[in-house]
Amino acid sequence: MTLVRGLTAAALVVPLLTAAAPAGADPAPARRAVDLPVAQAIEALPLEKESRAGYKRSKFKHWIDADHDGCNTRKEVLIEEATEEAAVGKRCKLTGGRWHSYYDDKDTTSARSLDIDHMVPLAEAWDSGASQWDADRRERYANDLDAPRSLVAVTARENRQKADKDPSDWWVPAASASCQYLSDWVATKTRWQLAVDQAEKNALDERATACPDTRVKTHIAP
Repeated sequence: MTLVRGLTAAALVVPLLTAAAPAGADPAPARRAVDLPVAQAIEALPLEKESRAGYKRSKFKHWIDADHDGCNTRKEVLIEEATEEAAVGKRCKLTGGRWHSYYDDKDTTSARSLDIDHMVPLAEAWDSGASQWDADRRERYANDLDAPRSLVAVTARENRQKADKDPSDWWVPAASASCQYLSDWVATKTRWQLAVDQAEKNALDERATACPDTRVKTHIAP
């Protein structure tokens, strides 16, 4: 498992994200790092109307085995996020292990009870800029192991309650998770330079008032 989920320590920190770029535009080649107060990061996101025209989930190829080690993206996330290490057997079969679903503050020893949630759901990503991407970029988005919060292991029930809803329609049920979810959502939109619509921005702004010390730390996806 050679993919690393996290920030590049030597990355350049920029004070403001260049939010004026169109939501679907490719970012600059340099791996620009972002470290901003959450309210400032929300303001930096492009504000645009959203459209789901033409969306199909199949346009985001996911759960690939990018490094050809026998473990697909789902298994990579489970291995990485285990709070107690799972044994990895043939064909990446996982035995043992323990996981914490932060959405609902629940622990489980059953990997099968977990879904891997796209922090910003595929349909929402399509609505807010990914419809303009090519198939390769959509695949990279759907299997993003280079940022620790793009994909998270959570209980299947909460993932399905969330479905493709944005923060104006769904929020994590665990009060202790609220500021982290806010940061994770904004970080993912920032990383992939996705837009927000007005209802979503209003919901994020409201949540940000309760999280004054929360920061958004990520890097712009290549």
